[in-house]
Amino acid sequence: MTHAQVIDKVLANIDKVMIGKRDIAELSVTALLAGGHVLLEDVPGVGKTMMVKALAKSIGATFKRIQFTPDLLPSDVLGVSIYNPKEMEFEFRPGPIVGNIVLADEINRTSPKTQAALLESMEESSVTVDGETIRIPQPFFVMATQNPIEYEGTYPLPEAQLDRFLFKLKMGYPKRLEEVQVLARAEKTVPIDHLETVLTIRELTELQHAVKEVNVDDTIKTYIVDCASETRNNPYVYLGVSPRGSLALMKSCQAYALIKGRTYVTPDDVKYLAPFVFGHRIILKSEAKYEGITANEIVERILTKISVPIERVKLK
Repeated sequence: MTHAQVIDKVLANIDKVMIGKRDIAELSVTALLAGGHVLLEDVPGVGKTMMVKALAKSIGATFKRIQFTPDLLPSDVLGVSIYNPKEMEFEFRPGPIVGNIVLADEINRTSPKTQAALLESMEESSVTVDGETIRIPQPFFVMATQNPIEYEGTYPLPEAQLDRFLFKLKMGYPKRLEEVQVLARAEKTVPIDHLETVLTIRELTELQHAVKEVNVDDTIKTYIVDCASETRNNPYVYLGVSPRGSLALMKSCQAYALIKGRTYVTPDDVKYLAPFVFGHRIILKSEAKYEGITANEIVERILTKISVPIERVKLK
């Protein structure tokens, strides 16, 4: 069975729960294979939490959920050291961040101090408590959610935190017939309860290693850098995409190519994924906000402006 066929089994499994969200499921798996994290921003009730649960259950990974609230402390996320009088030493009790797949629910409802507690774990795959560094078991994948409608009592994520997410995605409302199917499936049963594991942790690790073997031609790398550089020179952009953003786009393109059954990245991969990778890494000037221009629209304009590589990609 090819890598693409194995991944398709996971996507088909998620489809049993998430109707009409194949693209979001595909992008979520892309981020997982690339070793990144995802920020899901949308209104309540469209299936953000269900998407994460379905992905975790399909893989058979350990699933942890953190409900962020204003009074949540960093130790509630990372864990604490507790003194054991019998052993006469401190023992580390890991927090919910120590898991394979972690759902950070309503991440913008907690304080910046607690949000910052996620930085090391997401970037370094480890937590530091009382000077001791504890590695988080691999694979490690964080999918955070936030509600863009209610801003009272919330703390917008700082740029440093947003940059830790590979993708920023929006679920969107289902279509009419899709919503009817949702009601039909949930009439007498809960679909997520009957979801079975179709991929082991070992198989997932092998897929993540396979992603690194996907070829990225020099012309594609140049194309990615040109797109990132253009965001830094755009008149509507105050802060453009950093080299970390360019690297994130390349890695996500490698994972996406593997999902599509290819051993190489194409310009179309770059064009498709760039808005999801670059959109939340751009800070717009006030002029763009006044004119109603979004970061994703800026990225789309840049993609139409930059010349697409026409030289044939060399296959290995």
